[in-house]
Amino acid sequence: MKHESLYDYSGDPDLLNKFREMVAVNAYYRAEKRGFEPGHEMEDWHEAELEITNTYRYWFQ
Repeated sequence: MKHESLYDYSGDPDLLNKFREMVAVNAYYRAEKRGFEPGHEMEDWHEAELEITNTYRYWFQ
């Protein structure tokens, strides 16, 4: 099931770049918490994207 993504946002490109950066950092810390065990990269990215999307949705209204 595909979740709604802010990657489709067509407004301020600076906000979209900040969103992408925040997702990357969040995913990195998720991997670090697990000791960078391989095989969870997509899960980390997906969870990070959901968290950032839900937390900062008001930026993109």
